[in-house]
Amino acid sequence: MSTPVTTKPVLIVFVLLTLMSGFITRTADADMRLYKGQTVYVPVYSHIYSGDREQPFYLAATLSIRNTDTKHAITLTAVDYYDSDGKFLKHYLEKALPLNAMATRRYVVPESDKSGGSGAKFIIKWQSGEPVAEPLIESVMISTKTQQGISFTSRGRVLEANSP
Repeated sequence: MSTPVTTKPVLIVFVLLTLMSGFITRTADADMRLYKGQTVYVPVYSHIYSGDREQPFYLAATLSIRNTDTKHAITLTAVDYYDSDGKFLKHYLEKALPLNAMATRRYVVPESDKSGGSGAKFIIKWQSGEPVAEPLIESVMISTKTQQGISFTSRGRVLEANSP
């Protein structure tokens, strides 16, 4: 003789799973921080040292600014380059530059430019009229001049943030 199947346990499991999936979605959305602007410090290396005699290994550096917001533009207001001693070297941005949703802008410090030194950095400032997802700002350093190629990345660090 078969036992009758009750729908109550199935219904309880369904309700619990539905509630949990809603909680997980809300938690992920709650963790997404939105900003109306930031000042970001990004380390770059025009050279690094190798060997016991600290021989310089010169590198080209690419600064990459990626607007990760899928709907709104951001505006770059400053892309400034500084040397190892914190001395200002160059404005890479002459005037404010809109960066559309999901767009990327790059700036290159050529391998031949040794002015920044091993402690060079960029200071990037951006703003938006709308609260937006935080952009991804990083540098990529590379050299392939010798038989020993090298490449690595460095992420930006927020110094100031304008939250909505």
